[in-house]
Amino acid sequence: MPLGSLAETDNAALSRLSDSPAELYGRRRECTTLGALLEEVRGGHSAVVVVRGEAGVGKTTLLDHVLRSAAQDLPVIRAAGVQAERDVGFAALHQLCGSLLDRLDRLPDPERHALESVFGLRTGPVPDRLLVGLAVLDLLSSVAGERLVCVVDDAQWIDRPSAQALAFAARRLRSESMLMVFVTREQRMEFHGLPELVVGGLREADARKLLESLVDWPLEARVRDRFLGEARGNPLVLRDWARELTAELAGGYQVPVVAPPSTRLELGVQRQMAALPEQTRRLLVVAAADPTGDSALVWRAAARLGLMPDAVTPACEAGLLALGVQLRFQQTALRSAVYRAAPLATRQEAHRALADATDQDSAPDRRAWHRALATPAPDDAVAAHLERSADQAQEGGNLVAAAALLERAATLTPDPVLRVERALAAAQDKILTGAYTPARGLLALAEAGATGQPQRDRAFQLRARLAHVFECDDSTPSMLLEAARRLEKSATAVARPAYLEALTAAMSAGRLAGEGWSAEEVARAARRAPGTAGRSAADLLLDGFAAHFTEGYAEGADRLRPALDALGPGMPPREELRRLRPACIAALHLWDDRAWDDLSRRHVTLARATGALGELRPALGMRSLVLLLAGELDAVAAAEQRRAAADPQADGFSSYGELGLAVLQANESRARELIGALAERAAAGGQGTTITFTKWAQAVLCNGIGAYDQALAAAEHGEAYSQEVGVCAWLSAELVEAAVRTGAPGRASSALTRLSETAVASGSDWAAGIEARSRALLNEGDAAECLYREAVERLGRTRVRLELARAHLLYGEWLRREGRRTDAREQLRTAHEMLSAMGVQGFAARAGRELLATGETVRKRTADTANQLTAQQAQIARLACDGLSNPEISVQLFISRRTVEWHLSKIFTKLGITSRKQLRLALQSTTRPGRPHRRAFRPTARPLPGPEGRQCAAELPSTARPA
Repeated sequence: MPLGSLAETDNAALSRLSDSPAELYGRRRECTTLGALLEEVRGGHSAVVVVRGEAGVGKTTLLDHVLRSAAQDLPVIRAAGVQAERDVGFAALHQLCGSLLDRLDRLPDPERHALESVFGLRTGPVPDRLLVGLAVLDLLSSVAGERLVCVVDDAQWIDRPSAQALAFAARRLRSESMLMVFVTREQRMEFHGLPELVVGGLREADARKLLESLVDWPLEARVRDRFLGEARGNPLVLRDWARELTAELAGGYQVPVVAPPSTRLELGVQRQMAALPEQTRRLLVVAAADPTGDSALVWRAAARLGLMPDAVTPACEAGLLALGVQLRFQQTALRSAVYRAAPLATRQEAHRALADATDQDSAPDRRAWHRALATPAPDDAVAAHLERSADQAQEGGNLVAAAALLERAATLTPDPVLRVERALAAAQDKILTGAYTPARGLLALAEAGATGQPQRDRAFQLRARLAHVFECDDSTPSMLLEAARRLEKSATAVARPAYLEALTAAMSAGRLAGEGWSAEEVARAARRAPGTAGRSAADLLLDGFAAHFTEGYAEGADRLRPALDALGPGMPPREELRRLRPACIAALHLWDDRAWDDLSRRHVTLARATGALGELRPALGMRSLVLLLAGELDAVAAAEQRRAAADPQADGFSSYGELGLAVLQANESRARELIGALAERAAAGGQGTTITFTKWAQAVLCNGIGAYDQALAAAEHGEAYSQEVGVCAWLSAELVEAAVRTGAPGRASSALTRLSETAVASGSDWAAGIEARSRALLNEGDAAECLYREAVERLGRTRVRLELARAHLLYGEWLRREGRRTDAREQLRTAHEMLSAMGVQGFAARAGRELLATGETVRKRTADTANQLTAQQAQIARLACDGLSNPEISVQLFISRRTVEWHLSKIFTKLGITSRKQLRLALQSTTRPGRPHRRAFRPTARPLPGPEGRQCAAELPSTARPA
């Protein structure tokens, strides 16, 4: 719900918040908006808001006031970020959900196991981040049945995994009676796209009223105006100044020392702590330094420092701490303020005690982290301990933790050579996890301290890699090629993988590659590189792609096939992640639909599980292509949502999946808009294959809606760069179809020749089926029919269901033009039902028009248009018919159980049924997406393979026999 509209529907909400205290001067709009959100929850709906503003602007005070109203009738759970625990995975999530652990048994087993793993209740590998997010959604939903307000304060300091899981849950709130509020000083990419309420400084009139209400003596006008100008409407600054203000200062006789709000807060905490006993001050620092809030751990650490239990009493009496299962600061900002205000030696003492009190077996990484923070100077033993913990994290697939541990290890390493090695390893993992800014700093450290050419060359390679993935510069492939050439001389063992990286970048550049670093030139350089090709996945991929550009498709295909088998169990996660992207390209290049499907799924799964967000966006982009051709448009939409969540920094950057959806759904205006935006962005970033993809998308769009002349122009433009690897090969089929439909079959001959050569060398059913379908368009009589039948049979054995449906469509159109209406109806009906179920509206409409031309009435999917199910409702209904329970459906579709229940209630109402048994009967006649109609033609004889000299193995009847 847009926040702007909420502010105008406010009377009931505002009446609950009418007793605003003085510190809420000028906050009527914010109170009204938040109050309206509470009313939404009271009405059984869900809402989410990110409250953002600078430190001291009054976000927490505003929220506290609103929550006092909420607490009258709504349960509230709350957590707060702590700067000391930003790098401790799932610390904030544990703080928020710790009181809900007794509800874990209500979750499906995969979700329960995921949360138990991240909370340390179960041993095992790091769970999938997506599964953790879904588990959090369901756990909170189990409470939201009773209505719930969930608040995360100081969200700028919560750890990244917690932020991702909570933002994931927030984006999927549907029918839960829950309000989720994130309070933060700064924008975080994890919260990108969530409704935002920006809390700015007070207007001058309101700030003046606040200041005057806090001061007991008259203010000289110039002093007051200066205060107001320096405070910029920040209530915390005004209150702090008011506390320190003397009569002399108010009269203009003293010059105040102006400090940023965070420093002012720390000074205030220092003064407050100065009045406390020494043991209490030390205990407060221990509590502030503890990333878990575990009382038992804090007391164990306190005992090691000789602190007595009664040391906590003054802190509680001063309103700083509250006792319980967790030692909690009374105000969310106090913990960080106490930590930052403490002397460095005191903080180190606290971390040393916490390290000694942390169990080595159950939390070795946390123990190592505390030891690192307790170390004042480079320490080889501590750095080695951190490195070992990083190795363990890598073995467990937690690259985020490994990167953080290696980064700290690098700063604590005294040996200059080893420090550079650890900095390079940390930078590599930071790039994989999408932490590009820290990676820059680590590379600067490595470049400044590199003592030999191998280290300098590896640093240059990582610098080029960072530029390629982060800056999207059109010259970065040339940097990667230069890095590979350097490594030839200094580190031969890693030169070939470096050439593979450079070649992959050059392939993406395609037509836009610069002089000296085109894919062909990089391939030749790679083949001249010293060293013998091995049998690793990197070696095989490099060999295969290099052969393609230097010897031709057939030679390259023969060498690429073994590369796909070389990836699998046993590879280190970091290594596998680096190879999966070119492996997916290889599978697409080989027209191997099964390998393409399996590898793309593996890439997404591994990137998520390891926290490799730098790999997740391209992995999801490739996965979207797989799903588009499979006709699974709902899954594409879900993948696009995950891609946006994984890479919100790519704001405004349309993806392959987003464009593919618009094309297949025949959203012409949106598709053309996305084509223009994506092509412009690709041209600026030197991504030639992306421009080719836009031409394929335009050709498919126009072939679907019958604009064949535009389809032909787009296909010819894209197919002009036939050496490109990727979707360029798909353009040949679009070109042939468009050329035939425009009455210019001669313009299709070269495209068909290339397609035929590819089909023979590939040997896949996908390629052969597309080639047969395209050749059929250029043939007549029995020869055409044999080819259409071959296309249907071959594509029927693949996972590219969209292409199968289009084969049925083209076959049906040919049969109708041959005057065989009965046979045509069968093929067209199959095509129409498949395409309609997939949601491929342009081609479905084309099939519908052809059916009408045969004299058949096109059936709608339901008798009453008003009662049609939405795409998501249809998907849930099908899964329910397959026997999946509500929790199982929620896991598969990444939504909460309550959302599933809500959709099922809508489905039952629309269909006029009351049970799942009736649902099965109601949908019994509906074809499942992507599956041919049960009467779809199946050939009685298998046609011979190959583009030339095809003849039917036996005389086929002119009328297709129903299976």
